Amino acid sequence: MDLLSDAIAAMRIGQPTSNRLRAGSTWCYRFAPYEGAGFHVLLRGSGWLVPSAGEPVPLGAGDVVLVPHGSAHTLSSAPDAAGAVPFETAVPEPDGRTEFLCGKYRLDRARQHPVLAGLPEVVHLPARIGRHPELRAAIDLLGGEVAASHPGRDTVVTGLLDLLLVYLVRAWLASTEHPGWPEALRDREIAAALAALHENPAAPWRIEDLAARVGLSRATLARRFTALTGWPPMAYLTWWRMTTAASLLQDTDLPLPALAAKVGYGSPFAFSHAFKREFGVAPGKYRLGAA
Repeated sequence: MDLLSDAIAAMRIGQPTSNRLRAGSTWCYRFAPYEGAGFHVLLRGSGWLVPSAGEPVPLGAGDVVLVPHGSAHTLSSAPDAAGAVPFETAVPEPDGRTEFLCGKYRLDRARQHPVLAGLPEVVHLPARIGRHPELRAAIDLLGGEVAASHPGRDTVVTGLLDLLLVYLVRAWLASTEHPGWPEALRDREIAAALAALHENPAAPWRIEDLAARVGLSRATLARRFTALTGWPPMAYLTWWRMTTAASLLQDTDLPLPALAAKVGYGSPFAFSHAFKREFGVAPGKYRLGAA
């Protein structure tokens, strides 16, 4: 089980995109709100990320920024957004001293996992020697692929973009002191309980089964799980089952009885009732709407 991969896979829609841009001595590019997440890597030079709310973030060569909630922001050579033009209209300057790698992920907010919902508006990961070597390696590979025209480039870039998102969130989780889900994933017993639920959401879990699985009493598991994640264990299981079902409805042609069994429901009726309570629409209509 990999909760982070599960969380990203449940939200992902379509393929991520990226491009590489060189800019001159003065530049200011505006990014409109987006139904997904965006990232920027400053490959050369220096600049600023100016969020729609909050203080400007200084950027140096090698810095990485994730905008996980798709909020409006500006990349600029100065700590303000004066004179910003839409990024889509930017004209590359081949001899520019500043170089960016920018990308976007399309994500469905209706299926957002709380581990991702808890990310701040801007995740800034400064370049530091020895920090997050996997992230740095992915950036180097991605920058090279985006700049070249090698055979199989599109497949490689898509895979590297998926890796990059995982590495970005993983790096933040490892370095943050925020309470909640980062702590839950570092807590051995709670992480093991989450792993068990993700590994087999269709199992007929009871709180006592889960507690025995991770070596805690029912009361201790319920208290710690709820304190760290904000969900009682069985409520989280129900939510994850419905989130998984939503992904299956969108991405597969599984008939309703088979899909219901895959997420732990003995009958399509019981599953449909639970799904409608969570998403406000019957599974069949949800599938048609996603088509």
